[in-house]
Parts: sequence; structure tokens; C-alpha cells
Amino acid sequence: MRRVLTVTAVAGAAWVARRALRHRIARSPLWPLPALETPVSGHSPRRPLRALITSRTEPAEGVLRLTLRAAGLPAWTPGAHVDVTLPSGLVRQYSLCGDPAEEGAYTIAIRLVEDGRGGSREAHRRLVEGAELELRPPRNRFELVPAPSYVFVAGGIGITPLLPMLRAATAAGAVWILLYGGRSRASMPFLPELAVHGDRVRVLPQDEVGLPDLAPLAAAPPGTLVYCCGPEPLMRAVTAAAPDPAAVRLERFAPAVPGPAQPFAVELHRSGRTVEVAADESALTAVRRVLPNTPYSCGQGFCGTCRHRVLAGEVDHHDELLTDQEREDSMLLCVSRAASGRLVLDL
Repeated sequence: MRRVLTVTAVAGAAWVARRALRHRIARSPLWPLPALETPVSGHSPRRPLRALITSRTEPAEGVLRLTLRAAGLPAWTPGAHVDVTLPSGLVRQYSLCGDPAEEGAYTIAIRLVEDGRGGSREAHRRLVEGAELELRPPRNRFELVPAPSYVFVAGGIGITPLLPMLRAATAAGAVWILLYGGRSRASMPFLPELAVHGDRVRVLPQDEVGLPDLAPLAAAPPGTLVYCCGPEPLMRAVTAAAPDPAAVRLERFAPAVPGPAQPFAVELHRSGRTVEVAADESALTAVRRVLPNTPYSCGQGFCGTCRHRVLAGEVDHHDELLTDQEREDSMLLCVSRAASGRLVLDL
């Protein structure tokens, strides 16, 4: 009898160990190799950065420019942005508009939007010289691709990601022009910095000339790339005016507005529940009805806080963050939807 009990205990322990090992390998296929705090590809996106606000200026009405400094800030390229955690915990995304060659310093600019979601109001009120900010390392989905010529189009604060691009295009010897629109000259930041480029910069305040004249797009030589950042109506107009829509690169303040949405169902695999997502609500809203602690922050598909793994179903992606590879098995609940009638999430 004692032998039977011993054999049973040993077999049970072996079964538990095998089961635990399978789960451990599923979570980390490289196990037992240790996880790297900083991967070989660069700074860990999970480890926040901390930087000190060393300068605060106002380059235009309602625009705040901040210089952030810290030792060891990761390098970046024109078009990159950083996620900034505000004192309240809100996460907002701002384009880097300084000089990539300046080590240990980031520059961002923030337009005050009085009727917005509160992030810009908090930034203008609470981000002062001497304050410390938490950042995530720069990301870039608006890379400047080498080309013989460019047309840059900016609307208002949309000038920020284009500023380092102008420097890079000039250094590369490329031919370029900038069409820069805004409500008025007083509201358009960085005009003195742009003046050094002479007639390559066309300043087009709406209260002086109306809507920007986009005729230079049609006159651009073959091979010209178009980079545009600004309000959605401007980006639609630029895309329509460009002879080759495939040559247009866009950077949005908000996610692209999809067509008419359809309701769909989300199965929460680990929770064993299914929720219905109405046509006029996000998957995040529906999921939080049954899992109220599901994290989120920006609500616009930029920060990645609400990213979750998709186990089954086809996703209609509307975010501005995930790479094509990441989209194969993940989605951002705040903006993306089901391409068909059902999704299964690892929740």
C-alpha cells in the first residue's frame, strides 16, 4: 500500500511539474533564458524614462514649447513622437520637433485645446520649468523616406513633426517646399525658425489668404514625396490633390474616421463571457461594462494601453501605433473593431 501511495505521489508531482513547464514555455518561448531589461534592439518600451523640464516658452498664441533633458535619452529620427505621462496619469502623444543630433534633449510643442479632452489644458497649467516628466521611448510611424524632392504640408501645430524633416531634407540636398497654413500668423508657431529657409516656405494664414492653395502638389516632379500633418480636412484635401496618392504620408492628431460601423460580438476567452458592441460604441466601452478594470488612457489609438491579444476573428484596425506584425495577433480596443461579426480576446 505504501508503495502504491509513493508511486501515485511521484506521478502526481511529475504531472504538475510538466503542466507548469508547458505554461511557462507558452508565456516565454525562449525560457529558461533570462528576460532582458533592455533588449538588444534598444531601450525597453516597458521601462519609462524620466526627464526634467528645463525650458518653457510660448512660440505662438496658445502654444507651449517644452525642452526636456536627461542623460541617456534614446536617439530619434525626424517624424518620431513620445508618449508623455501628465501629472494626472493621462498619457498624451507629442511629436519631437527639436534637433535629433542634440543628445540628452527632447523638444515638444502643445497646442491648447479648450474644448478637448483635458490633456492640453493640464499640460499648459501644470508643466512648468523644474518639473519632472515620465516618458516612453520615441516611436516613429512617420519616417522621412529618402527622395529627390518633397512637398511638406502643415496645418497649425502639425508643423511640429515636419520641422526636423526640413533640416534633414536640407542636409541631404533634396529639393523641397513647405505649405504652412493656420488660423492666423499669431497662432502659427515657429515662424522665425522657418524664415531662414526663405521662399521655400509659404506661410498661408487663413485670415489672409483663405484655405491653402495646394496647386504645388500637382506641379511637383515625379518621385516627389508628400508629407502632411494637420486637421483631417486638410489631409483629405492633400490626398485628393496629389497626383499619386501612394506618395502621400500622413500624420494624424486623431485616428482616421472609419466608415459606417457595424455591431459585433466580443468573446472574452478567460472570463467566459461574451459582450455585444453596438455600432456607436467602442470595443473598449463594451468590454469595460463587464470588466471595469480594463486599462486605457488616450482612447484614440495612440498610446497602446488598451492593447490586447486576439485569439480568433479578423480585426479592422484604426490605430496609429501597432506595426503590421503586431496587428497579426493584437488590437487596440479603443478604436479598432471586428472586420466580421465576432472577435475572441484573451481577456
